[in-house]
Amino acid sequence: SSQSTSEHKQSVAVACAGTTDLPVAEEAAVSLSLSGAPVTRVYDCGVAGLHRIISALLKLWDPNVGCVIVCAGMDGALPSVVRGLVDVPVVPIPTSVGYGMSLGGMSALLTMLNSCSPGAGVVNVENEFGCLGIEVFEIKAETKW
Repeated sequence: SSQSTSEHKQSVAVACAGTTDLPVAEEAAVSLSLSGAPVTRVYDCGVAGLHRIISALLKLWDPNVGCVIVCAGMDGALPSVVRGLVDVPVVPIPTSVGYGMSLGGMSALLTMLNSCSPGAGVVNVENEFGCLGIEVFEIKAETKW
């Protein structure tokens, strides 16, 4: 949607590490859109190839982005990397995808809970709806939709 220069709407960036995280990221993005929030999608930017997150930085650094939802499975490292690169709140959502010892998202959840990056609040595995409440609260504190 178009915005006039006098009207400033904070958007929510929804990022996901890999294509297997897309269902969780899309549910969050669609739900945010239905609530009236402008959404910026930043998909397939996982840390397994750091060039992917580097190429996504312009979207994440956009001045209209007021917070970032980050969906990641496997090792759950992407939210910490994103939090270190942006100056807005980050809400990580661990996903249950992964192989080896991912334990249905528990390894990603534990990584996110143990992150030393300040300004990130983790929700439970694939709890994109719970995450929305946090994001909507943060954005509405900054602007009116």
